[in-house]
This record gives sequence, C-alpha cells and structure tokens, in this order.
Amino acid sequence: MKRKAFTLIELLVVIAIIAVLMAILMPALQRAREQGQRAVCMGTQKQLTLVWLMYADDNDDRLVNGETGVGGLTGRSPQHVNERNWAGRCWAEPYNQPSPPAVQWPRQDQINAIKSGALWNYAKDLGMYACPTGIRGELLTYNPMDGVNGMPRDGTYTTPGGSPVSVPSVGPNGKQLWVKKKANIFSPAYRIVFIDEGAATPDSFAVHWTTGTWQHWDDPPVRHGDGTVVSFADGHVEYKKWQGATTIKFGRKYAGYKGPNHTPGDEFGPWSAEAWSDLLYIHQGCWGQINPNFPIQNTQ
Repeated sequence: MKRKAFTLIELLVVIAIIAVLMAILMPALQRAREQGQRAVCMGTQKQLTLVWLMYADDNDDRLVNGETGVGGLTGRSPQHVNERNWAGRCWAEPYNQPSPPAVQWPRQDQINAIKSGALWNYAKDLGMYACPTGIRGELLTYNPMDGVNGMPRDGTYTTPGGSPVSVPSVGPNGKQLWVKKKANIFSPAYRIVFIDEGAATPDSFAVHWTTGTWQHWDDPPVRHGDGTVVSFADGHVEYKKWQGATTIKFGRKYAGYKGPNHTPGDEFGPWSAEAWSDLLYIHQGCWGQINPNFPIQNTQ
C-alpha cells in the first residue's frame, strides 16, 4: 500500500504560512510586552511619588533635596545646605559616554547610596528606584526635576546680599518657579516630579528657565516606545509620547548616557512644531509656567 506524505511544495507552503503568521503576530506580541513593562514602570514610579509626598507631609511641608548624589549636607549648592539628598550617587564617571558605560558604579555602592537617602525610611525596596527595563545593573533610573527642589537654575531664585540662603523667584503668573515647599507648587496636576531616564545620572533632570538658545539640556528619554514615564505633584503618573521626529531620533541615539545638548538645527535638522511642543511640555512641567520668551509660536 502506498503511503501518503507531504510533497516538498506542500511543506514549503506550510512553512511560508507559518512565517507570515509569525510576521503578523510578533509585532503585536512585542507591543503587548512593551505595554506590560510600561505599566510596571508607571506603578513603580507612582509609589515613589507617593513616598515623595509623604516625606513633605512629615517634614513641615519641605520637599526633599532632589540633587541626586551631590550636595546634601556638604552643600554643592548653597540652596541645599543641611538638606539630605533623596538618594546618593549611583552613577559612574564619565556618565556622558556611550552606553553601556565602560565603568559602572559598583552594585553595593549603589545600594549603600540609595539606603543613605532621605527617602529610604519611607521606601525600603530597591525596586522602587528604577525601571526594570533600564540599563542592567543600574539601580537608580528615576530622577526628580529641577523645579521641585532639585538643581536651581538661573532665573529661578535670588540670593539677597550674597547670603547662601536663596529665595525662589516668581514667574509671570506670580507663582514660584523653583519650589522648596509642597504648598508653593502651583497646579500640582501639571507639575512634573519624577522622570524615567533609564540610567543613573547626577543632579536632577535639567531644564533651563531662561536661555538664549532654547534646547533640551538633559536628553529627552526615549523609553517604553517613543516616550517616557513621568509623575506629577498630585500623585498621578502618565506616559508621555514624544511628538517630534527629531526628539525621538536624538533620544534613541543618546539613550543611556548624556549626549550633547539637543538644539534646533543640530545633527538631526530643524525642529518641527511637534518637536517644539516636546520641549514646551518639559519646560512647563518643570517650572509650572512658561517663560514669556519661549518661542511658543513654533509649537502651534
């Protein structure tokens, strides 16, 4: 009796069908996986932000020192004398070299740095300080913004009579730009607290209030797709998807380390209105308002 079997052509057809199905399903599976990772990051960052709010509630409304790993009791910035850092140093020098860094801060040193921070008594879980999809081996990928008692920037404070105690300046709406108390945060639902950078970096997430050349100082992180996760002073968290093609290209190229400042007309060409809106989002989220000199006409 003659046995039936697949012909070579039939076998090739089956293989081709399987290949087509895989090509259709893999992007969908990848998107589902990414959405799951994004959800984990958002949940983790929300917990950290609630801890940040608890610290202020327990300390006479004072915000924790957001200068990650610098300053603190020794005072790199006079605005933070006798203020304990929220977390210690977790980055290795040079932090502005291509990723992955040639040298990474030793794991135990990172653990000690996080435990030395002012928030550790509120969040004794190392997993709360980093996105699980950040650079492997780096335990601190979330960073506060400049505006919430982070690194003070030009135009956001005054120092009367040369005194080391600085006074936050107000913007055009009469509200403080760089805030040291929770009560001084104008519109907390729109004031960014933490941002997922995907890697350990010093200071806080740098956004200038006043500048002659409008630019991204710290790189726009491209995480979880074409954006990043940010939290706000009212406790909510959202995924910000970048709109500008140049924003995304720059962030992807310099992912995981500090690149050159991203300026209009750099290696990626002129900015579109969408790219300007990306910078405006970070600028306004950091300071709670818009500098009157910001080229907002380019974001329309």
